[in-house]
Amino acid sequence: MELREYMSIRRAYNLVRQDIEAKRRLTFSEFAILCRLKISGRGLKTSEIAEYQGALRPTMTHRTKHLSNLGLISSVKGSVDRRNVVCTVTDDGRACVRDLCERTRAQILPGQSLSRTTADRICRYIDAMGAIPCMAGELTLLGLSMGGEEGMTISDLVNALGLLQPTVSMSVSTLVEEGVVTKSAEVPGSRFVNIRLTESGWAQVEDLRAKISDVVVRRGPRTRKRQSEDDAE
Repeated sequence: MELREYMSIRRAYNLVRQDIEAKRRLTFSEFAILCRLKISGRGLKTSEIAEYQGALRPTMTHRTKHLSNLGLISSVKGSVDRRNVVCTVTDDGRACVRDLCERTRAQILPGQSLSRTTADRICRYIDAMGAIPCMAGELTLLGLSMGGEEGMTISDLVNALGLLQPTVSMSVSTLVEEGVVTKSAEVPGSRFVNIRLTESGWAQVEDLRAKISDVVVRRGPRTRKRQSEDDAE
């Protein structure tokens, strides 16, 4: 997977999330679980999902419980290990995947990576992307890397990431404390602050880029229409 593809989908879904009622809003990791279950076509143990997302059992329990409470997955305790719950996507869950993938596709602007792909293909990308733990801080680092050595303003990052301004500002403040980015005024006395990656920040970005480039997006059944769409990408 290319970085521009990864960022295009993350930005688009971040925008979609802003229009969803808070109590029904899914994190990207939760959305990816639904996509994985839909594509798998079978129930998956929480241990399998945890391994897929590189998450600890308590974290995965929290994610699957939220999805279950929303009626998007059904959960059945294992017959041998009662802690190992088997999760299956429900009809409502499949409908949710279709809706979110279509809305995500619609948020990708013409000229951006994957702007001409299908909702089904978006689902497969998100399934693959779910294997990469990437929170707001890491996403901010990746966004800054696309701005190059010149850096970016908070406003630039908001537009690039599709996140709300308070979220971006909080992430930047944390990253400054960690020493991976710096902030400086573009012009003395200006209210606009330029944000740049430090050497340590670039090192983290390279690590994230390597993980993204290693991701392989699984393909669905090959058709003539799919061939032309893939060529367009």
